[in-house]
Amino acid sequence: MSAVRVAIAGSSGSIGTQTLEVVRAEADAYEIVALGVGSSADVLIEQALEFRPKVVAVGDPEQRTRVAEALPFAEVVADLTALVEPADVVVNAVVGFAGLPVTVATLRAGRRLALANKESLIAAGPVVQPLRSLPGAEIVPVDSEHCAVHQCLRSSVAADREVSRVVLTASGGPFRGRDGASLARVTVDEALAHPTWKMGPKITIDSSTLMNKGLEVIEAHELFGTPFDRIEVVVHPQSVVHSMVEFTDGCTMAQLSMPDMRLPIGYALAYPARIGTPFGRIDWAELGRLDFQPPDRATFRCLDLAYQAGRHGSIAPAWLSASNEVAVDAFLAGRLRWPQIAEVCDESLQRLEPGADATVDDIVAADARARRIASLVIEGLPS
Repeated sequence: MSAVRVAIAGSSGSIGTQTLEVVRAEADAYEIVALGVGSSADVLIEQALEFRPKVVAVGDPEQRTRVAEALPFAEVVADLTALVEPADVVVNAVVGFAGLPVTVATLRAGRRLALANKESLIAAGPVVQPLRSLPGAEIVPVDSEHCAVHQCLRSSVAADREVSRVVLTASGGPFRGRDGASLARVTVDEALAHPTWKMGPKITIDSSTLMNKGLEVIEAHELFGTPFDRIEVVVHPQSVVHSMVEFTDGCTMAQLSMPDMRLPIGYALAYPARIGTPFGRIDWAELGRLDFQPPDRATFRCLDLAYQAGRHGSIAPAWLSASNEVAVDAFLAGRLRWPQIAEVCDESLQRLEPGADATVDDIVAADARARRIASLVIEGLPS
C-alpha cells in the first residue's frame, strides 16, 4: 500500500511541527510532499532537508529567495494553495483568516482537509459549506474538541435525528477561577502560560479569554449542523474529556485522552482508520479525578459574543473573528490590556455593517472592514 501524501500549510507552527512528529512516528504510512510557511525560512529549510518535499511555499519574497537557494530539489512557490495539488491530505495549520485560501483550494480539488485553521470555516461558512459536497472533498477537524465530536458521532447512524446536544469542554485557560478585578493588569506572559496545552500565541490568548471556545461553538455549528441552542460549553480543567455528544436515548459518548495534539492530527491523517502510535494514552490508575463546572460568562465575555455572532450569521462570525485578531495582536504588542480584548470585540460587533455572504470577496471585504473598525476602537480606548 502506497504512503499517504501529506501537505502542511503553516509547517513552522505548533500544529505543523507536531504533524511532522506524527509522520516521523508513522514513517511507512505517510510521505511529506509539500510544506509552506509565511516567513520562517530557517525552520522550513530544516524541515525540507529532512522530509524532501516536492513543493515548498514561502510568502515572504526575500525569504523565498533564500529557500530556493537552499533547496534545489524542491519547487519553491509564493502561494500556499500550490501545496494542494501533489497531496492526498492537506493539513491547514495557518493561523487566522489567512488560512481561508488553503481551505477553499483543498476542498475544490477534492482532497481531504485536516483542518486546524478554525477561522476560515468560522468566517467563511457560507463559502466553505457548498464545497464540502464536491467529489472527494471532506473535512476532518484537528481541533481536539471537534475531533472528539467527530469520533463520538461515529456511533450514530443518523446524527441529524439522534443528537440531543453537543458539549464542548474548555480547560478554562490560565485564568480559570479569577474574577474581573484580578485580571485588570495581567501580563502577556501570564496569558501565554496555558496550564495544559502547548499552542501558538494567538490561540493561547484566545483560550485565556474563552474566545477560542466561542469560535469553536461556531465551528461546531458549521461542521456538524448542530443548532446553537444545542451546543453547550463546560469547563473541564484536566483536559482529558475533549468533548461529548448526548443522544436522544440519554446516552452520552465522550472521547478521552491525555492532552496531546498529535492524537487528533493522527486521526485526521489516517481517517477512517487509526494510526498505530498511542499518543495521549491514559494511565487510569494515575488519572485520579475529572471535574466539570459552568464557565464564568460575566468575566469571560468573549464566549457569549461568539454565540451572538453565530446566531446572527451572515458576515457576523467573520466580523468578530477579524476584530478579535486585531485585539489579540494589540494585546501581544502591549498596546491593549487583557480585559480590553473583550471590549474591542464587543464594540466592533455593535458596529457590524450589513453585507452579503455569498462569495469569498464578500467575506474578505467584511474581514477588512472589521479590522479597520477594531483598530479605531483600540485607538479610542484609555491606555
